[in-house]
Amino acid sequence: MLDNKTILITGGTGSFGKAFTSYLLEHYHPQKIIIYSRDEYKQFLMANQYKGQKEKLRFFIGDVRDKDRLYRAFDGVDYVVHAAALKQVPACEYNPIEAIRTNINGAMNIIDAALDCGVKKVVALSTDKAVNPINLYGGTKLVSDKLFVSANAYAGKKEISFSVVRYGNVAGSRGSVIPFFRNIVANGGTELPITDYRMTRFWISLKQGVELVIKALKESKGGETFISKIPSFKITDLAQAILPGCKMPEVGIREGEKLHEIMVTQEDSLSTYEYEKHFIIYPHMEWWNPNKIQPGGKQIAQGFEYSSASNTQWLSVEDLQERLKRVDTK
Repeated sequence: MLDNKTILITGGTGSFGKAFTSYLLEHYHPQKIIIYSRDEYKQFLMANQYKGQKEKLRFFIGDVRDKDRLYRAFDGVDYVVHAAALKQVPACEYNPIEAIRTNINGAMNIIDAALDCGVKKVVALSTDKAVNPINLYGGTKLVSDKLFVSANAYAGKKEISFSVVRYGNVAGSRGSVIPFFRNIVANGGTELPITDYRMTRFWISLKQGVELVIKALKESKGGETFISKIPSFKITDLAQAILPGCKMPEVGIREGEKLHEIMVTQEDSLSTYEYEKHFIIYPHMEWWNPNKIQPGGKQIAQGFEYSSASNTQWLSVEDLQERLKRVDTK
């Protein structure tokens, strides 16, 4: 499906963008991969990293806030993976207008450009923070998700679909807890601060995130939200896995931080189907055709909630230690 196609990745110099690019080059034969991002230095580093594949890569300086630039970049593009976002929770809390301009206005620009430039599919990356949001980042991503789902109603007879992939913090990603803890240990620290002893999170690797996006590109009909079935862990167990026997002072929840990650709400259960390795939330809208539901799944029970606190799969300290060996935070 992705062979001989042109794929554009917004925010393509980030950890996801680089992992997705590597996956495409390893498993497919794309005609071109366009890396669309704002940071010229990161593009320079990425170009050097993929020097042997330079005929496949095109680096495009641009911002999702700039609609004209997106129209130019989307010319001849088959598939768009939208990974660009302002995603640091505290930064969004203190710079709300900037978060809205990137995460909401940027999503609108992506949709308009895709509709007008002949793009076939758009997959937008989302976050658990868009579910019952309590911070501005989550609020902007909730709106963004709604925009991408509803964009399918604007497609008319055009052969284009928009879908969403939702997951939490990728293990080891920039700004997440693993590099934070590892940095403390590297600097001789003997205590790892815990914001709340009850806190839980889902564990998803970069590879799993990439594979879920690939699945969405292959299977989406338009309007679906794809969610991986992944294990949970306690933050206190993660601290013990990184620095066994350490003290763990409880320091209080930060602004905008949640106790648990939720991927499927009880309200979503009305239109959610469970498959072997993932869930799909289907649109609950008049324009949605139920015949587009993927075979092989079953509708979940009404009132079901997919939360890191009530998950059926859990990682022990020993499990976490094994997985941490494969997490590169350098």
